[in-house]
Amino acid sequence: MANKWGIPQEVEKYVLKRDLFCVYCGVDFSINHESRKTKPSWEHIVNDIRISNIDNIALCCTSCNASKGAKLLDDWLDGKYCKSKGITKNTIAQVVKNALNNPPRLNNN
Repeated sequence: MANKWGIPQEVEKYVLKRDLFCVYCGVDFSINHESRKTKPSWEHIVNDIRISNIDNIALCCTSCNASKGAKLLDDWLDGKYCKSKGITKNTIAQVVKNALNNPPRLNNN
């Protein structure tokens, strides 16, 4: 069984427990934010909807998700949005660092 984004239920449960903060900018999802930009959204770290395992699915804020869009992770991290928010390869969550060092692939499912 998968959610409406095709993410398997066991992956969804795992990620909801793991990602309590945006994996990119670190916004705290436990705080009730006024802006919908800081609400959690599902993210494919590597932009391939077919890779729906715990190494590629994460929670990030809507603002980071909208900024990243279909960009490659390396390109996005080097871009204006990340520079303005202080997001670097050193500040991102471990799951994203892992994806940079060893990108999730379709055969890892």
